[in-house]
Amino acid sequence: MMLPDRRKWNRFAPNYDSLAARATERRWALFKKRLFASMEGRILFLAAGTGLDFQFFPPGRDIVAIDVSERMLETAAARARQYKGSIRLQQMDARKLAFQDGSFDQVYTSCTFCSVSEPLRCLRQLRRVLRPDGELRMFEHTGSRWFPFSAMLTACTALTRLYGPELNRPTASTVQEAGFEITRIEAHYLDIVKSIEARNPEPD
Repeated sequence: MMLPDRRKWNRFAPNYDSLAARATERRWALFKKRLFASMEGRILFLAAGTGLDFQFFPPGRDIVAIDVSERMLETAAARARQYKGSIRLQQMDARKLAFQDGSFDQVYTSCTFCSVSEPLRCLRQLRRVLRPDGELRMFEHTGSRWFPFSAMLTACTALTRLYGPELNRPTASTVQEAGFEITRIEAHYLDIVKSIEARNPEPD
């Protein structure tokens, strides 16, 4: 039986680039490059999609990039081959990662947690596969604390969740609930689009 997330993104895959490329390549390019510049060690990139973000990765890194949709990854494969480093693609559901505990030094996400099912469960999985004191770095659309944006995003989410993102998720709070320690939040557009940096605290 095909999971709902996989079915949704497989259906969306053929049109994804035409809908997302302009925002990805123009509006947010500088902020993404700045976030990805800190990539080092064993890196997990969550929700690779069609690989549009690969162009912003610094060269020479060793990256495992996963996505729930095999059709997204079919397009991402060509971009992975063009990367001047190593990007290994794997189909995987973020709610049940097939990696051992502490497998990665860093985890990166890009416009992911507005769309995944069960975000808290996914973040707990990311924390499990991240080594103690490892880093989580995210570029995300989130809900807003400010009126009228908060009300507008909640109203829009009733429609947008049918084809992809939920626009009113409290992602930073969910990161903390999953057990991460937030070290930095930088807003790029109001308090809606932001970079979130966090660490996996050492066990007591």
